[in-house]
Amino acid sequence: MKDKSTDVGDQVAVLTLRTAKPGLEQDFESALHDFIAASFETEGQLGVHVVRPPPGSRSREYGIVRRFSSCQARDRFYDSAMFRQWEQKVAQLTEGGPVRQELTGLEAWFTLPGRAGAAQPPRWKMALVTALGVWPVSILVPRLVKPLVGNLHPSS
Repeated sequence: MKDKSTDVGDQVAVLTLRTAKPGLEQDFESALHDFIAASFETEGQLGVHVVRPPPGSRSREYGIVRRFSSCQARDRFYDSAMFRQWEQKVAQLTEGGPVRQELTGLEAWFTLPGRAGAAQPPRWKMALVTALGVWPVSILVPRLVKPLVGNLHPSS
């Protein structure tokens, strides 16, 4: 029997953008850290990745990518009392509301900063760009590396 929790085709990722209020960045990061740690108790969580503003930049925008095992796990998480409490707490630390976007495939690689809600290119274009990037590298790298490492392990 197939384990649904590890079926990659059913997984869902959600990108949430939040902007910390000036001077409250550390408070936001601390609250975010605590919330993420507590949220791992929720069934269906596969991981969280936080993209912080670049050091030295004036940006206060944080990207939070949360992966779920299924759409149902995602819906349970965002409907939970724990998430509603987090939203109330973080509202005091952030400007505006959250901006959310569901990431279902390669479009995460094609999203420009600051344009999370922009229309995504068709899947065939993403596949073509990916193939054109992967195929040449898979052909060239072995040919370039073999002369450098070919004699490291002599044949018997």
